[in-house]
Amino acid sequence: MTMALRILIVEDEMTIALLLEDMVVDLGHDVAGLAMRLPQALDMARTAAIDFAILDVNLDGRMSFPVADVLAARGVPFVFATGYGRAGLDPGYKDAPVISKPFDLASLRSAIEGAGA
Repeated sequence: MTMALRILIVEDEMTIALLLEDMVVDLGHDVAGLAMRLPQALDMARTAAIDFAILDVNLDGRMSFPVADVLAARGVPFVFATGYGRAGLDPGYKDAPVISKPFDLASLRSAIEGAGA
């Protein structure tokens, strides 16, 4: 069995955030934090002890790309979760891993493993 990861969830829809928390736990990992707005997400990305992050692209009308920038600078792998697919990504992140909403446990598992987390 692989080691449990500390995963940051950045998601502004409460029902999806709760679903993600359940999925992370079902996969044997720990939820290191949940951020629903950009300022909180940036703070957690800068300071939290995390191994991986799941980033909703659109946080209440604000893009999560600054959070991705902080994580990339720290060497923390992440995946974007979006209903828009790759079309919703900033060109600088065109090669970043993406899981499309709605997603399932298998796609989340693949994203975590595929990102080298």
